[in-house]
Amino acid sequence: MSISTKYDPQSTEDKWYSYWLAKKFFHSEPDSREPYTIVIPPPNVTGVLHMGHMLNNTIQDVLIRKARMEGKNACWVPGTDHASIATEAKVVAMLKEQGIDKKDLSREDFLKHAWEWKEKYGGIILEQLKKLGASCDWDRTRFTMEEDLSGAVIDSFIHLYRKGWIYRGVRMINWDPQGKTAVSDEEVIRKEVSQKLYYIRYEVRSEGMESALLTVATTRPETIMADAAICINPNDPRYAQLRGKKAHIPLINREIPIIEDEYVDMEFGTGCLKVTPAHDLNDYELGIKHKLPVIDILNDNGTLNELAVILVGEDRFAARKKIAAMLEEAGHLEKVEEYKSQVGFSERTDAVIEPRLSLQWFCKMSELVKPALDDVLNGEIKLIPEKFINTYRHWMENVRDWNISRQLWWGQRIPAWYDDQGNWVVARTKEEALEAFWNQKQLDKATEADKEGFKQQLSAFVRQDDDVLDTWFSSWLWPISVFDGFKNPDNPDINYYYPTNDLITAPEILFFWVARMIMAGHEFRGQKPFTNVYLTGIVRDKIGRKMSKSLGNSPDPIGLIEKYGADGVRVGMLLCSPAGNDLMFDESYCEQGRNFANKIWNAFRLVKGWEVNDELENPNTQAILWFENRFNQALASIEDDFRQYRLSEALMATYKLVWDDFCAWYLEMVKPAYQQPIDRQSYIATVGFFEKLLCLLHPFMPFLTEELYHDEVFGQREEMECCIVASYPKSAPADAALLKEAETVKSLVAEIRNVRNQKQLSPKEALQLLIKVNSGLDYEKWLNIVFKLANIAQVEFVNDKIPGALNFRAGTDEFFIPMEENIDSEAERERLNAELIYLQGFLKSVEAKLGNERFVQNAKPEVVQNERNKQADALAKIRIIEENLALL
Repeated sequence: MSISTKYDPQSTEDKWYSYWLAKKFFHSEPDSREPYTIVIPPPNVTGVLHMGHMLNNTIQDVLIRKARMEGKNACWVPGTDHASIATEAKVVAMLKEQGIDKKDLSREDFLKHAWEWKEKYGGIILEQLKKLGASCDWDRTRFTMEEDLSGAVIDSFIHLYRKGWIYRGVRMINWDPQGKTAVSDEEVIRKEVSQKLYYIRYEVRSEGMESALLTVATTRPETIMADAAICINPNDPRYAQLRGKKAHIPLINREIPIIEDEYVDMEFGTGCLKVTPAHDLNDYELGIKHKLPVIDILNDNGTLNELAVILVGEDRFAARKKIAAMLEEAGHLEKVEEYKSQVGFSERTDAVIEPRLSLQWFCKMSELVKPALDDVLNGEIKLIPEKFINTYRHWMENVRDWNISRQLWWGQRIPAWYDDQGNWVVARTKEEALEAFWNQKQLDKATEADKEGFKQQLSAFVRQDDDVLDTWFSSWLWPISVFDGFKNPDNPDINYYYPTNDLITAPEILFFWVARMIMAGHEFRGQKPFTNVYLTGIVRDKIGRKMSKSLGNSPDPIGLIEKYGADGVRVGMLLCSPAGNDLMFDESYCEQGRNFANKIWNAFRLVKGWEVNDELENPNTQAILWFENRFNQALASIEDDFRQYRLSEALMATYKLVWDDFCAWYLEMVKPAYQQPIDRQSYIATVGFFEKLLCLLHPFMPFLTEELYHDEVFGQREEMECCIVASYPKSAPADAALLKEAETVKSLVAEIRNVRNQKQLSPKEALQLLIKVNSGLDYEKWLNIVFKLANIAQVEFVNDKIPGALNFRAGTDEFFIPMEENIDSEAERERLNAELIYLQGFLKSVEAKLGNERFVQNAKPEVVQNERNKQADALAKIRIIEENLALL
């Protein structure tokens, strides 16, 4: 094919993605090959592609493409999560724009609108992932609320309920007043906010004593109407006279007891605590201990209800300001101070969370966590990087029961059924529920007719629980349910693909998704759901802020792809993304990725443009031998990086192999003179190397590599003969001695080029080179490369130093370039002294690092070795300079 002067991603990406889809390269069915399986962390059905998705899915695609090329049966299962809170909020907002209020709709009508919304907008993010090149098995796309997956959720609820691990009870929970639903502890984001600390005076009255004022500090004056007591520390002498007395709540004048408990911090505020059991978890515990009443003054939407007595119907934050003003006017506000504290916000709506007593469904976690904790601690499941293990252990050892009910309509409805007396049973269907109610009667002599009459009579009253299950209660089953492991627990797919191999996700969902999937895997399949968990970092901007729409610092991923090409963006994301560490993203990384694509394209244009002459001898034997060994050396390092999930390092090693070794060195070594042909053997070797490099690059840069792979340079390809299913290169031993020699020769070429720059010698001016060999290296076999790359006309081997010649060293060997003019000794001495001072400073910094015990113990061995290599190199260069100074 003809090849343009510049790589054009737009003309390549859609073409090859459509081709891959048409040829079913992404699709997998069980067979005799080794399976390699990834299940996608299902993005919210409300979602559009953001930078976190870009990173996460690029990593998944790199791993799945590499496995596919290695001959494994690669299966990447895509799908979306129904996202109860987020989706319901979207649908409510859509209806509001149409003049429809949710409360005016029946549940069935609302769900009809929700499903219509899902069908219209729910697949956007999956279509965007295709632009990135994600090679998911789209035939296997699942949705957490499709019929079979919803059935799995109901089955798992019933299973756990029958084991006694799901129960219903009144507990203090996190309430989202905007979403009007409970949320789990893991869905509460703690933020430090600036608040005000209000010092409120309560009047204390008692027979036989004058009334006194007791000051209490609080950040929530709007809850004073829910106060059930004032608590003091029994060891606080300031309030000894108030024991057993009564206080009166300002503004409403309700009497409450003064109680004592060592829970109160005598140093905080005034040392007195207002106790509102309905609106604070710790206060609730105090209330139980001291048998205090629970007065809930808030409605579901965060407004004050009738129990508040005053400001009924006001929003809680508006009420806070008004009550502060009312307290001040009535003389009950002593002072107000600025105060910083941690406040919980809903992860979904960003509303301030209200602690609230509520009747909810809970899942006991004490038994479920044990195998899930053991798996990680004993290495059955690897967290990458390992620094997350301690965090995981701490959370698992201190886990609370899981609040699994949500006060929403969009989601799997809780399979609990209530009769007209408030009795309830758990069952899949209403018919099963009626059967369960009948069985509870335990009548000895009842007939079948009695049973049918009872069920018919009760049927009019039985209703299903209005709540739905937490979205995570469906997604914790994801690795099992996507393969229909509940519907058909012994089907070929679940037996073949489960457990999956790698999970790639973000650390912030380690607990309420990853940990729970491990629990579910053991509970419902008796084994772990995956082997490795690769935890990505948070994508931040170049000044360290987390990327978000609200900050306006997050670029549009699709816009980046249009500007730099999918391959350029993939490379850009991976260049700055070490596992588990936040990455400081800058658009320049994508530009670097695009430049890399263009470098490969232009290198290919160079090779494709060569004319081949079959009559020529091969002068490039040593260059070909060197690159073959350099490729094998690099491949071994890249494979080691992949084994340790160092994908950023694997890409960088590939990048350097292509850009530095192949383009900057090898092609320069073998390319023919201008407008001259190349010999057949060199051409075949070079094309072969290029094909191997394309296969090595394909997981990172699928579109560019596929485009070049089909050029006629590589011969005629069959219809199914594509880079996506080509064999990934296999490593072979590398000749370490030869590679060491090559590094010396490359250093020699670089030094000669430096001499030319320093002495302003034309690159076209051929030089004479004298070599004093100390290493035993056989330079004869490398001379063609030296002649070509350094423009050396003549080489002579000598036994002594050559006074008056320019001299330098590569490795332990010494080199001299005679100059036609005598060297200016003073100028040369000045140059060498300047270089000596620089090297001595450099050596000092390296030795300081090596002298740091923490660095030597904690850094990777290869990093420490690299510093030692720098030390040895600096010492050798210093010794040469000192010797050269002695000759001047």
